Amino acid sequence: MIIKQADFVKSAVYEKDYPEHLQKLEFAFVGRSNVGKSSLINSITTRRKLAKTSKTPGRTQLINYFLINHEFYIVDLPGYGFAKVPKAMKKEWGDTMNRYLASHRGKFVFVLLDIRRIPSEEDMDMLKWLDHYNVPFKIIFTKMDKVSANEKFKCMKDIRKKIEFRNDDVLFHSSLTNNGKEDVLTFIENMLLQNYVEPVFPVEEEQILEKDEEKNKFLEANEGGE
Repeated sequence: MIIKQADFVKSAVYEKDYPEHLQKLEFAFVGRSNVGKSSLINSITTRRKLAKTSKTPGRTQLINYFLINHEFYIVDLPGYGFAKVPKAMKKEWGDTMNRYLASHRGKFVFVLLDIRRIPSEEDMDMLKWLDHYNVPFKIIFTKMDKVSANEKFKCMKDIRKKIEFRNDDVLFHSSLTNNGKEDVLTFIENMLLQNYVEPVFPVEEEQILEKDEEKNKFLEANEGGE
């Protein structure tokens, strides 16, 4: 895939403010603060300043939409895991994320993890939250330029103690060298080639209670983020 056009559309907090749905999958990116989310989005779109990093990590609470090739959206979700965030802001972040994940828009989420770090409890809770909402996702390991081949092997071994995966189940990316950029774009292209099916969310009273309980557990563990 070649991205020829990438434009910021709008920021939103509430579902009513999301841009018009294009009847195509939209691709959302999420991860801890400073995991390299903005840099990755800028890398794959070849736009150095398309996604902007907050000067104060943990303060960005908005969902940012970017229109790609006049065809589909890339969605920059607010980050998590930054300690110096007031409780009220943490709750606002959780509500914003909850609304997006529970929305009936067709979505695919890329979860960004720093290759050098063992996944945190917040990372694990995010993966569980996505599973709970039946949102398909894929892990992208970032900052690959920071590790050698031998270090990568050791890091992957340590990470597998918390997450089960095969190497072909995940993607790798370096914003410094752009290595892995084409793999991310090829994956997105292949997903877009599939026939779009409007997601169906059968909601029973017990499911609502379970989802609320799961969300509350995540919010208690999460500390806000970029």
